[in-house]
Amino acid sequence: MTSAPLESPLQSPPAKAGLSSVPPHRLSIIIPMYNEADNVAPMLERIHDGLADYAWPWELILVDDGSTDATVTQLRRCSQYFGPHVRVVELMRNFKQTAAMQAGIDAARGDIIVTLDGDLQNDPADIPRLVARLLNEDLDCVAGWRKNRKDGLWLRKIPSRIANRLIGRVVGVKLNDYGCSLKAFRASVIKSIRLYGEMHRFIPAWLAMVTTPRRIVEEPVSHHPRIHGESKYGISRTFRVVLDLISVFFFMRYRARPGHFFGGVGLVLAALGSVILAWLAFVKFGLGENIGTRPLLMVGFFCWIAGAQFISMGVLAETLARIDYESGSARLYEVRNPSAPTDTDWHQPDA
Repeated sequence: MTSAPLESPLQSPPAKAGLSSVPPHRLSIIIPMYNEADNVAPMLERIHDGLADYAWPWELILVDDGSTDATVTQLRRCSQYFGPHVRVVELMRNFKQTAAMQAGIDAARGDIIVTLDGDLQNDPADIPRLVARLLNEDLDCVAGWRKNRKDGLWLRKIPSRIANRLIGRVVGVKLNDYGCSLKAFRASVIKSIRLYGEMHRFIPAWLAMVTTPRRIVEEPVSHHPRIHGESKYGISRTFRVVLDLISVFFFMRYRARPGHFFGGVGLVLAALGSVILAWLAFVKFGLGENIGTRPLLMVGFFCWIAGAQFISMGVLAETLARIDYESGSARLYEVRNPSAPTDTDWHQPDA
């Protein structure tokens, strides 16, 4: 089934699946998985069915996020069955989905990177269409849009709609579905950012820090109800989204200049405190009135001291930001027994 290795993986293959007009590329598909043992084999079968006629080399990177069930055993078995183009990255513990996705991005070798969930709700058959639009329209990100979402109305759909509108207004990248994991990226763009915390929901917003929002679009994709396993999301994630959104807003606006944010707040508070204290000084020495028992005196001192603290915090934040830009050596995850793939470990199109 797999053809002999080519001198260059990007030599022109025969036209297939209507993708002959797509520029040459290599595709890396990343699927983070946590306690999805029953979904592993069906997922890999769907991936290979959906890409059976794919005209360019591709690889599949399965990231086990410290699963406590038989997920990693199933991943290893399926990797041996399907071949070396299926690679397994095992994290030493559960680092959460964002870190698992970053581990997959770091391991990817393709020019184009596609991410999707491992719960069988995303349809791998949509991947060629997303990649074709990304390349043919010269985009940096094509995000999936689950127009006919197969989830609960009150616990999933309504909170998601509210969150999507809020995120769009704050970050300036208006998408109908930030929560869909099925996305296609240019590797050079997605690898220029680092994902932290639970920021996988805001990848298009992070991308807007390094590319124009005009190169970020969305494409309707299929969505299926979950069959096996349990959802890792609940109503509590709505509150985490709000907190993460505050962080995203700060980083997008002030990451390179945090002193402007903290310093601006500090200057306002210090100016307010100075005005209050100057007025009280006039009352004391100009009008001869007693100010020792006035609450305004405490407010003035509090504003002035808080302003000085915010300004000092801004200076420290600027120092830390510069250290962060110059080092960037912190790791978000640890891989168990990492292996180095060879350049022939790609699924090649049939001759």
